[in-house]
Amino acid sequence: MASNRTRRTFITALPAAASLLMLPGPVMALNVDEARRMVDKLVAAVNAVISSGQSEASMFKSFEAIFVRFADVRYIAQSSLGPAGRRATSAQMSAYVKAFQGYISRKYGRRFREFIGGRIEVTGARPLKSFYEVTSIAVLKGQSPFEVRWHVFDKSGKDLFFNIIIEGVNMLAAERTEIGAMLDQRRGDISRLTNDLKTMG
Repeated sequence: MASNRTRRTFITALPAAASLLMLPGPVMALNVDEARRMVDKLVAAVNAVISSGQSEASMFKSFEAIFVRFADVRYIAQSSLGPAGRRATSAQMSAYVKAFQGYISRKYGRRFREFIGGRIEVTGARPLKSFYEVTSIAVLKGQSPFEVRWHVFDKSGKDLFFNIIIEGVNMLAAERTEIGAMLDQRRGDISRLTNDLKTMG
């Protein structure tokens, strides 16, 4: 009797379980259209800032907000530290990520300020291994257009960019080299590097 009741309960529950499995959720993989839509929104935000007429300081704050919203900040920061990041405590890493966030926003904010009077246009997207590459063109006054490529994945559960390539310069590779050199100059002291990054960029 109990066995029959258990069987009936199991059979009754099957349709509900099946419907849950079919619901879209975090397990749904990022696709090329979603990657492009994310970069479309990102580019629209950048274009709005560069055409806003804000002061440099205000622009940097706006670019930092964009960076936090659209970039996998922790991944980029950890990648820049390389193997040295493995010996950082959780408190050191959290402080470093926060300082790096401001540093990279100011650094690339200065680069994007060069686009004032111009615009960025998304031109395409394609899958590349475990991520997607979205291509765009920067159109500046008095200069030839050049390519800006965005690498996008969803490892954190959100669609975010983790790398930018501007005129062939790879952000992840460049930052890993530069941060590595700065860390060497400070004899591997991550806390000292973190403090110094707060005023750099």
